[in-house]
Amino acid sequence: MKVAIRVRPGASRTAVGGTHAGRLVVAVSARAVDGAATRAALDALAGALGLRPRQVRLVSGATSRDKLVEIDADESVEARLEALRG
Repeated sequence: MKVAIRVRPGASRTAVGGTHAGRLVVAVSARAVDGAATRAALDALAGALGLRPRQVRLVSGATSRDKLVEIDADESVEARLEALRG
């Protein structure tokens, strides 16, 4: 399944939840330097969904705050995603 996310780098703490323009918000403390924020966002999303980091892959948006990620998971993850969107 593909999920659109919005990364907010430089946050005071890492958090996954809420929406921005229909995208799931992933706030990370890492700065947007050399892909650090992207890596942190993918790890945070995997953790919030109870998945392994390798189950969450970047599809597009490597240099953008708006990203498309692919998640290898079953239907139970869809319910967790909806809860995170809140």
